[in-house]
Amino acid sequence: MRGPLEPRQKDKAAAVDPEETAVTLLGWLASEPDMMSRFLALSGIQAPQLRQAINDPGFLAGMLDFVMAHEPSLMAFCETTNTRPETVVAAWHHYSGPAMD
Repeated sequence: MRGPLEPRQKDKAAAVDPEETAVTLLGWLASEPDMMSRFLALSGIQAPQLRQAINDPGFLAGMLDFVMAHEPSLMAFCETTNTRPETVVAAWHHYSGPAMD
């Protein structure tokens, strides 16, 4: 049972900065060479362009779309980074908009 001062889980997920989640996702992708290669191939972005692309909300949306489209990848990211799936969903909604689900 939740205590009176313990935040609700949905509130906790929403409180995480979507940009922080996206940057964590990029770091995870970078640590997974096969996954990063697949993402780069599907997105058409070259590795040297990543530093510039991280500032583009469209890029962040595409990166979140990439992981959201494959549940095993989403769960691997969440497990490795100790990130709640709801946090990724909140970031995805932030960048892609709620109409995308």
